[in-house]
Amino acid sequence: MDEKIKIKEEFFVEKDRIFNNPDLQKKAYKFSLEFSMLVEDFIVRILNKKKINFVIASVGSFSRRELSPYSDIDIMFILDSVKGNEDDIRSIVTYLWDCGIEVSHTVRIFSDVKKFLKEDLHAFTPFFETRFLYGNRELYNKWNEHLFSHMNLKVKRDLVSEFKSDTKLRYKKYGDSPKVLEPNIKFSAGGLRDLHIVEWIYSLKHNILFTDQNEISQTEHFLNILEQDAVVDKREIARIRKSYKLLLNVRNLLHLLKKHKTDRFEFTDQETISELLGYGGAWHDFMKKYFKSANIINRFSKTMIIRFNEELSDPISDHFAIDLDEDFVIKGGALSIKENSNLTISEILRAFYYRGVNDARFDENLRSLIIFNAENSEDDYSAETESSVFFREILKLPQCVAKTLLVMNELGVLGAFLPEFRDLVGFFQPGVYHCYTADEHTLIALKHLEELNGEDSNLGNIYTGLKEKDIIHLAVLFHDIAKPLSVSGHEIIGAEVAASIMERLGYEEEEIHLVQFLVKNHLVMEQIAFRRNINDPSTLDNFISIFPSLKALNLLYLLTFADLSAVNNVVWTQWKNDQLYELYRKAKQMLVETLSGEELLFEKTREVIADAELRNDEDYMEHVESMNDIGYFHHFSEEEINQHIDRINKGDSISIFFKEEDPFTNITIITKDTPSLLSKLCGALSINDLNIHDARIFTRKDGIVIDSFNVTDFRTHKIADPGRYDQIKVYLTAAVHNELQINKEFSQLKSRWWRLENKLFRRRSKVKIRFEDHKKFTIIDVSSPDRLGLLYRITRKLADLDLSVYIAKIGTKGDDVIDSFYTLNRNGDKIEAHDYEMIKMELTETIKEML
Repeated sequence: MDEKIKIKEEFFVEKDRIFNNPDLQKKAYKFSLEFSMLVEDFIVRILNKKKINFVIASVGSFSRRELSPYSDIDIMFILDSVKGNEDDIRSIVTYLWDCGIEVSHTVRIFSDVKKFLKEDLHAFTPFFETRFLYGNRELYNKWNEHLFSHMNLKVKRDLVSEFKSDTKLRYKKYGDSPKVLEPNIKFSAGGLRDLHIVEWIYSLKHNILFTDQNEISQTEHFLNILEQDAVVDKREIARIRKSYKLLLNVRNLLHLLKKHKTDRFEFTDQETISELLGYGGAWHDFMKKYFKSANIINRFSKTMIIRFNEELSDPISDHFAIDLDEDFVIKGGALSIKENSNLTISEILRAFYYRGVNDARFDENLRSLIIFNAENSEDDYSAETESSVFFREILKLPQCVAKTLLVMNELGVLGAFLPEFRDLVGFFQPGVYHCYTADEHTLIALKHLEELNGEDSNLGNIYTGLKEKDIIHLAVLFHDIAKPLSVSGHEIIGAEVAASIMERLGYEEEEIHLVQFLVKNHLVMEQIAFRRNINDPSTLDNFISIFPSLKALNLLYLLTFADLSAVNNVVWTQWKNDQLYELYRKAKQMLVETLSGEELLFEKTREVIADAELRNDEDYMEHVESMNDIGYFHHFSEEEINQHIDRINKGDSISIFFKEEDPFTNITIITKDTPSLLSKLCGALSINDLNIHDARIFTRKDGIVIDSFNVTDFRTHKIADPGRYDQIKVYLTAAVHNELQINKEFSQLKSRWWRLENKLFRRRSKVKIRFEDHKKFTIIDVSSPDRLGLLYRITRKLADLDLSVYIAKIGTKGDDVIDSFYTLNRNGDKIEAHDYEMIKMELTETIKEML
C-alpha cells in the first residue's frame, strides 16, 4: 500500500475515534487538545525523515491547541530566505494534503516582522501566536527573539490600539452584544475571540509566548499564569475558565453537527446541542447559561484591555485623585474603593451613581467586589430604602442612565436589586424578530431613547423637553418585565408588576399610574400605525380615547420608538418613523383641538374644495365626489391626483405610475375593478421578485380602482431597479387583462424561490388568524412565517371566499409577516361571526401548503 494512503487512513481512523467519542465531546479542552496534538503528531511523523533548514510552526487555533473538528489547520513556514526553498515548501504542503491533513499555509521571512509592523498590524498578530512543529529549532528561537526585539513601547501601544479598532469592526459585523440571539461563537461580543485578544495583549506586554510543550491548551495555560501570578482574582479565573469551556464545547459540537466549519449558532442548532449536553427540553435554560458565559468573557475582555492600555500608558499621579466621599475615590476616569470590604447594596448603588454622574468606570478591584457581592448575597436588596433613593437618582441622571444600567446588568446588580428583572436576563423568544435577549433589548431601548437628547427631530424635541425623564426611563425598563411570566398578555401583567416595583421604590400614585398606562399600552401605537388605516375616523377616535393627557401621548410615542428601534438593525426604518409620526401628529391635533377623527380628516377635503381654481375644475370636483374614502386625499398629492384624473379621462384600460419614496418604490395602478383584481396584481408583483410592504385600494363609485403598493426588491431589500419598470408594467397589464397565468409562472419560479427562501427565511413561527369588528369592515389579521408569493396566495384565497379587500396593511417582522385586510363579503357587508372559523381554516390551510 502507498505510504501516503496508509498514513491518510490511519489519520482518519484516529480522527474519527476522537470525533465519535461521546465522553470526549463533553470535555471541550480535552477534545480540542487531543485533536490538535493528533494533527501535530501526524505532521511530525509525515516529515520525520525530511531534512529542512527552516521552521514549520502551527498558527491560530492550531497553535493554541484548540482546534474544533473543522477548524482551519494553519501552519507558517519561517525562513531566513525563501529563495532555494520553494520546491521544499511546495512538496511539503502537497504531501500533507495527500496524507489527509488539509493545511493552510503562509511563508514568512525575518524582514516580514518590520514590514508588517509598518504596513499591516492585523496580519502581524499570527507572528506571536506560533508553536514549533518541525525543522530548525534554533532558527525558531532566533525568530522569536527577533520578533520581540521590535516590541518597543510605541509598537505595543499601537498594537493595543489596533486590537481595539479591530474589535469594534468585528462587533459591528457579528454583533456588539454578548446576548445576540443567534451569535457567532467566535466573533460576536463575548465570543472566543474576546479572550484571544486578552491573551495577545498580555503576550505582547510581557514578551512571552504561551506555546510551551506541556499537554495543555493555550487558554488553560494563560489562565493558569494569571492565577499563579495573582494578576486576576481566582474567582474571576474560575468563571472565565468555565465560560470559555462552554463556548468551545458548543463550537466543537456545532462543527460535528454541521460536518463543516461554522460558527453561526442558529436556533435549530441551539435546540439540538442543548439536547446533546443533557438539557433535554430545557433549551432556554441552556441558552441562558450560554449568554451568561458570553457576558462573563465579554466583561473580562473589556476590563483587561482597559487595564493593559493603562499599564502601557504614562501613569496618572495620585495628585489627580478626587475623594468622592469616605468610601470612593476617582482618578483618571477610574472609580475605586478606599478599603476592601463586603459591600451593601446601598454602597454598590452609590458607586454606580458616582459612575454615572462622572461617566467613569470601575477599577478592577471594585468591579470584582461588586460581582462577588451581587452573586453571593442572599439578602433581599429590594426593600432597602437608602438603595432605592440611589436607584431613583440614577434614573434621573442627565446622561449615562442606559450606560449605567447596562453595567449594572452586566455585573449582576440589576437583577439582584430588582428580582423581577432577574428572570428577564437571558430570556428570549425563538422564531420572532428580536435579535437580543429581553434584558439586552430593554437596555438598548433605553440607550436609543437617551441618544435622542438634543437631537433636532420630532422625537428628539419631545425627549429633550422633558423636565423629569425618570418616568419614561422606568416605562422602558419595565415594558417587557412580565414576558418571562407570559409572552401573551405581558403588557397587562407587566403594568401590575411595574406598579408593585414603583410602590416599593417610593414613587407617588400619579407617577405609578402613568408608568402603568405606558407599559399596558406599549404595543398599541405600533399596531395602529403599521396595521391599521390611520386615515380612518373610527380608528383615530378609538386610539385617542385611551389617553388621559397629552403628556401620556408624548411618552407613549417615545416608548414605542425606543421599543422598535432596539429590536434589530433593520426594523426601525424611515418609513416606520414617518408612519408613527403621522399617527402621533393626528392624535396630538385631535387632543389639543378637541377634534373627532372625521373632523380632522375632513379638513383635508375642505382644503381641496376651498381651492378656488380646483373648485371651478369640473373634472376635479367630479373625481372628489366619486371617491368613497377621504383617506385618498391624504395618500396622494394634488399633483398625483391630477395625473389620476388625466389618465382616467383618457379612458386607458390600465395606467401605471412609479415613484421612488425611499426606502420603497411606490407603484400605483388605475384600472376598472374586476373579481380577484388585488390577488392578480399581488401575483404579478411577486413574479417580479418584489416584496409588498403596504397596499391601499381606493374605489370610485363608478368602479374605477386606484391601487397603491409600496414595494422593495426581495434580494436587495432596496427600491426596485428603474430598468425593470417596463417589465413590471408588462406583467401588471397582462394580469389585469387575464393574460397572465400566475400559477404556471409560480411553478416555473419555484426552484429559484426555494433557494431564495432558504437564504432569507430561517425562523419558525405559527400561523395565526384573528378577526376584528370595525365600524365599516371586518379586519382580518394574518400572522405567518414569510414566503415569496405569500400575499398573492392569501388575497387569492380571500377572493375565492367571495371577500373583497379594501385596505391591506402589510407588516414584516424579521422572517414573519403580520398582514391586515379590511374586508367585506360579496354583498358589501361585514363578515358574519359564524363564518370566522371557516375562513380561518381555509386561510390556515392555504398558508401551510406554502410552508
